[in-house]
Amino acid sequence: MTQTASPVPRQRTLSTALCLALLAAAPLAAPHAQAATAVRGAADQATAASPAAVLNVMQRAADWQLAHPSTYPEDDWTQAVGDAGMMALAGVSGERRYRDAMIAMGERNRWKLGPSMYHADDYVVGQTYAELYLQTREPKMIAPMRAQFDYMLDNPREGSLYWETPGVLHRWAWCDALFMGPPAWARLYAATGDQRYLDFAVKNWWLTSDYLYDKEEHLYYRDSRYFSKREANGRKVFWGRGNGWVMGGLVRMLQYLPANHPSRPRFVQQFSEMSAKLLTLQQSDGTWRASLLDPASYPLQESSGTGLYTYALAYGVNQGILDRARFGPATIKAWDALVANVNADGKLTHVQPIGADPKSYDPNSTDVYGVGAFLMAGSEIYRMRLLDSAPSSVVVVRNGGSLHRADESVEAPLAAGELAVLDAATSRIVPSQRLDKNVLFQATLAPGETRRYLVLPRASLPAVPPVDAKAHARFVPERLDDFAWENDRTAHRVYGPAIMRDPKEMLVSAGVDVWSKRTRALVLDKWYASGDYHTDRGEGMDFYKVGKALGCGGLAVFDGGRLHPASSNFSKWKVLADGPLRAVFELTYDQWDAGGRQVSELRRVSIDTGTNFSRVESRFAAKGPLEIGVGIAQREGEGRYSQGNGWMSYWEPAHGADGNAACAVLLEGRHTPHEGQYLAVGKAQPGKPFVYYLGAGWSKNADFPTPEAWERYVKEAAQRVAEPVAVSVESGK
Repeated sequence: MTQTASPVPRQRTLSTALCLALLAAAPLAAPHAQAATAVRGAADQATAASPAAVLNVMQRAADWQLAHPSTYPEDDWTQAVGDAGMMALAGVSGERRYRDAMIAMGERNRWKLGPSMYHADDYVVGQTYAELYLQTREPKMIAPMRAQFDYMLDNPREGSLYWETPGVLHRWAWCDALFMGPPAWARLYAATGDQRYLDFAVKNWWLTSDYLYDKEEHLYYRDSRYFSKREANGRKVFWGRGNGWVMGGLVRMLQYLPANHPSRPRFVQQFSEMSAKLLTLQQSDGTWRASLLDPASYPLQESSGTGLYTYALAYGVNQGILDRARFGPATIKAWDALVANVNADGKLTHVQPIGADPKSYDPNSTDVYGVGAFLMAGSEIYRMRLLDSAPSSVVVVRNGGSLHRADESVEAPLAAGELAVLDAATSRIVPSQRLDKNVLFQATLAPGETRRYLVLPRASLPAVPPVDAKAHARFVPERLDDFAWENDRTAHRVYGPAIMRDPKEMLVSAGVDVWSKRTRALVLDKWYASGDYHTDRGEGMDFYKVGKALGCGGLAVFDGGRLHPASSNFSKWKVLADGPLRAVFELTYDQWDAGGRQVSELRRVSIDTGTNFSRVESRFAAKGPLEIGVGIAQREGEGRYSQGNGWMSYWEPAHGADGNAACAVLLEGRHTPHEGQYLAVGKAQPGKPFVYYLGAGWSKNADFPTPEAWERYVKEAAQRVAEPVAVSVESGK
């Protein structure tokens, strides 16, 4: 077994010391471990079955684990399984500390995987990194993982899965690896849209399955050493916790395997087959034994394996894969057995230690991987209880296009009141925002994928995860009446009335300014408060020049020969929404002379989290149609301008050591250079919305290191506008 330089030996899921102990993967809690919880009245049972009770016991177990940290290295598989459980809890809890603990763990690890590049145990921690990235879009969270997986794709370790083959641990040659490895690859696919990662996970899952899965028993051998072994009763040897790893791995693959993926039916079939078999192997106390086919020889309960089975069966019921009438009671019985093994202080007991004799170990033993399994199970039980106790609607989101759509904003028309949105695939409560009669949330969809979201009354939930504010807009009277807006990607401002009268400025401008950011945090208020935003102190800076030009996406009436911008800055402002996911505001531009025609404008701007583009919707008052030029200011020096159907992009020349600013406009119309500006020209009808998008990027932001990367992003943004997702609402249970 590989050792590390750490003071604590790195524990593998496969132990060479006790093969039999390993094949008996996971015993659960003793039949009646806690005398205080052995007898409960009907009222107590009803209370214990509530969503609040499920969440409470999950948090007690997680808090105990956080207060008693494991001594394993933080990139070890044991810790990583615990982390997976913490992420499941963070997805439903109202407390920030669980996700904060995972971010702190990633920072301490510098977002690196374990020491052995090809060993599945050493990249299970990447599951948490990828899930955190999906929530924060912080590039550093997956950068080392992506580099390592790319190297593995370029330098594959192929060969036999026979246990005695040299280098066999570089492949998924033992059943535990199906929890550790494939879900990490699937999550990186969801995070990046890179199909290679999912293809690798699917291909190698079925290589392992074809080798270790017994199609008669519908169970997995631990590894090839157990093909010919037999239990004391003469039955085949199938490890309890080992098959639990497979069931958990199936869940965590199905969560991120697109519904339209050609291999999904095969995964569902295997999940269904194994679930049906496991239902017959559950013991009368609700748990599963270390040996699935010879439970009499292994009398101890075992919480980690039972936690994984509970997780899987509850998931199957929630997804409609498993019949609720048949599997529901067994799932609840298993959960009740797990809860009985949680002490009053939150310690989860009856977790078989790694390598311990599965027939005899301390029933008070615990371990972080057991807690992880318990929390994953709890997240699905919690969902089950929520849907039992409250009405729900289903929002169906369909991506009919060929793009991987990250953080796609979804607006669903739903009844008034505060609501909560739950991702049907992962059971995570996703951030949402009420907008008049709609609910706004975001979805990440593969090409051609359909995803479903459950919407419940907020009052029916005992808690909702805090939502990070990622969009903000406000009037800035302390800085000459600027109006500024930002999200987690970029920031802009336009100029207001006071700057026209300021003796040092006297500026009338229709231009849009850009603040370049390299942080996902909101900086607008902080930068204005300090007044120091022309120097990059690690978050970004303002070096974009606007003046009297249109800047990055300003507009003017265009008569073919001249531009006629507004003759004064905005006169009125109104904030319609201020985050957390979308900021919306209106600006009024009073009447001006546009080449002999009187024009006024009401401009509505919105910015969503997760995009470098703002949506602009202007309504003009004028006699007859107008041509509107939306501009990008040209710079001296060598930049890169490009255009296509519905878009134009400009990567500016480098601004000294400050790097390159980038700007783009999305608008159906013609393109023409004019008076030092690139113009996109479209037609506006009086009183009707004239819509376009403006966006900005920066070379010092990890998202766009090259002009090619920016241009790809702009093209995809234009395609997303042209091919919106389809949204429909269905009634739930």
